Amino acid sequence: MSFLVVVPARYTSTRLPGKPLADLAGAPMVVRVAQRCALSSAARVLVATDDARVAAAVGEAAEVVMTRDDHLSGTDRIQEVADQLGLADDDIVVNVQGDEPLIPPAVIDQVAHNLAANPDCRMATLCEPIERAEDVFNPNICKVVFAVDGRALYFSRAPIPWHRDAFASDRSRLDGGRWWRHIGIYAYRAGFLHEFVRWAPAPLEKLESLEQLRALANGAAVHVAPACEPVPGGVDTEEDLQRMRRLMETK
Repeated sequence: MSFLVVVPARYTSTRLPGKPLADLAGAPMVVRVAQRCALSSAARVLVATDDARVAAAVGEAAEVVMTRDDHLSGTDRIQEVADQLGLADDDIVVNVQGDEPLIPPAVIDQVAHNLAANPDCRMATLCEPIERAEDVFNPNICKVVFAVDGRALYFSRAPIPWHRDAFASDRSRLDGGRWWRHIGIYAYRAGFLHEFVRWAPAPLEKLESLEQLRALANGAAVHVAPACEPVPGGVDTEEDLQRMRRLMETK
């Protein structure tokens, strides 16, 4: 099986401007992400950006594809890459977020293989167990519930599933249930990307600010599986950046 990795890298960030160029142990974040992707089985690793500063910083770490500056999401940017490259509808593309500098290469391979092994699913993604009750109730942590065959039932910022009996008296313990954090890595077939960007944002997507709900709202099956290795959180804020710098110093 062959697949491509595309790293969408937008310079402008509301919470952390210039995030792709933030220094991590002597290299820009976007380079650190590309280096991790290069350790996967991907046939090609590409960085998709609309900013010349990001393109220059990538250097020889990956191929660079310049994209339009009006994309509202990383998925839109990746679809433009698929269009520019003339990918076949069945070609598999993995979206690795540009703020995941410690993403394990094994999970990149895993999500691509999961999509290939589930031809009835239009997308594939990953999750990991939530161990702390405070994370279940944190709206910045996306939760997912899925069926026995791995198909996603719903993604939400809310604490799903809701433990009716336990949470009525004590929300500090996670006894008697299992909760899953959604990990923001996706695999798609190129043909699906072209469909996805033609769909209007779904009401649930806008309500939760979760783009993957557009797929569910349009009847597209999304495969979910626990990640084969722990995935450190990404970088969204200055606090996250400092945490990642400390982690990188120990690598």
